[in-house]
Amino acid sequence: MAVPNPEPPATAAGRVPSTLTLVLTLAGLVVVAAGMHAAQSIVAPAFFALTLVVAGRPVQRRLVRLGMHRMLAALLVLLALYLVLAVLAFALGWSIAQLSTTLPQYGPEFEGLYQTVADWLTSLGVQVADIDQLLGVVDFNSILGVVRRAASGLSAVGAQVALLVVVMFFLALDSTDTTSRRALLARARPGLSAALSGFFVAVGRYWIVATVFGLIVAAVDVVALYVIGVPLAVTWGVLAFVTNYIPNIGFVLGLVPPALVALLDGGVSSMLWVVAVYSVINFTIQSIIQPKITGDVVGLSPTVTFFSLVFWALVVGPLGALLAVPLTLFFKAVLVDAHPDARWVDAFLVTAAAAEKPGVAEPVAAAEPTVVTDDGGAASAEPGPESFPDRQEG
Repeated sequence: MAVPNPEPPATAAGRVPSTLTLVLTLAGLVVVAAGMHAAQSIVAPAFFALTLVVAGRPVQRRLVRLGMHRMLAALLVLLALYLVLAVLAFALGWSIAQLSTTLPQYGPEFEGLYQTVADWLTSLGVQVADIDQLLGVVDFNSILGVVRRAASGLSAVGAQVALLVVVMFFLALDSTDTTSRRALLARARPGLSAALSGFFVAVGRYWIVATVFGLIVAAVDVVALYVIGVPLAVTWGVLAFVTNYIPNIGFVLGLVPPALVALLDGGVSSMLWVVAVYSVINFTIQSIIQPKITGDVVGLSPTVTFFSLVFWALVVGPLGALLAVPLTLFFKAVLVDAHPDARWVDAFLVTAAAAEKPGVAEPVAAAEPTVVTDDGGAASAEPGPESFPDRQEG
C-alpha cells in the first residue's frame, strides 16, 4: 500500500517564507523607485509640501489650543510657510543674478591662473593634450554656463513651484480635521499609525534643526568672508544656508565657489583663509555638531544618510538631495517601523543611541485604540503611547 507523500511543512502562522518576502519586497521597491523616477516632477514637490506642512503642525496645534479657530490657525501657518519659501526663492534668485554679473569680471584672472597651472604641469613633464584634458573641466566659460543655466532654470521649475504651493494649500485645509482619518488608520493598522506618527514628529524636528544650523552657518560665513575681503559674501552665505540641507557633502558644495573666487580676487593666501575658516567653522558645525543632533532627532546613521543622498538624488532628481533624509524616514516608517517582523532592519539603519531606545526592536502590541483630536483633546481611536513605546509626540 502506497503511503502518500506528507504535506510540506507550513511556515509559522501561515506566513510566506522570509526569504521570499525579502525578494518580493526588494522587487517591489525597484518598481516603486522606477515609478517615482518617472514622475519625479510630481512626487518630489508633493512630498516636499507634505513635509513642510507636517513641520508646521505643532505651531498649528498650539494656536488651536490657545483658542484660535482651526481654519484660521491652518491659514496662518500656511502663510508663514509661504513667506519662508518666498524669502528663500528671492535670496536664491538674487544670488544667482549677482553671480552672473560679477563672475565675468574675473575672466582675465582665471585665464592667468589656468596658464600658471598649465605651465606647472608642463614643467612636470605632462603633455599639452593631457593638460587640456585635465583642465578643460574647469574652463571659465563652462563655469559661467552653469551659472547662466541655473538662472534660466529658475523659470523652468515654475511648474514644480506652483505644484508645491497648491499641494501645501490643500494639505493645510485637510490638516484642520484629521481625527476621523487617524482613528480609522489606528483601528485598521495600529502599527502603521504609530510609525507614521513617529515619522511626522521626526521630519518636523529635522527641518527645524537643519534650518537653525543653516542660519548659524550662513551668518558666521558672511561675517568671516567680509573680514577676509571675499566678494559676494552674502551670496556665499545664501549658498551655505541652502547646501546645509544636503547631508554629508553640503560642506564641500558650499566651500568650493567662495574659495575659487577668493583665489581669483585675492590670491592663494585669501583662498587659504577661506578654506581654513570653512574647515574650522563649517566642518565643525555641519559635520560634527549638526549630525550628532540630527542623529538624535531622526536616528539614521551617517552612512545611511550618505547613501540615501545618492539614491534619492538619482531617483527624484536634484530635489532628492534636499529630501534624502525625509524620504528615507518615510520609507523606514512604512516598511520597517510598522512591521514587528522587520524591526531587525533597524540594526543596519539607525545609530547606536537610537538602537538602544526602548521600542526600536520590540514588536508592536495590539491595544484598544485612542486618538488625540486636532484641538488637543482625547478620544478613543488611536493607539496610545503605552502601546507604542517608541512613539514621540510633537
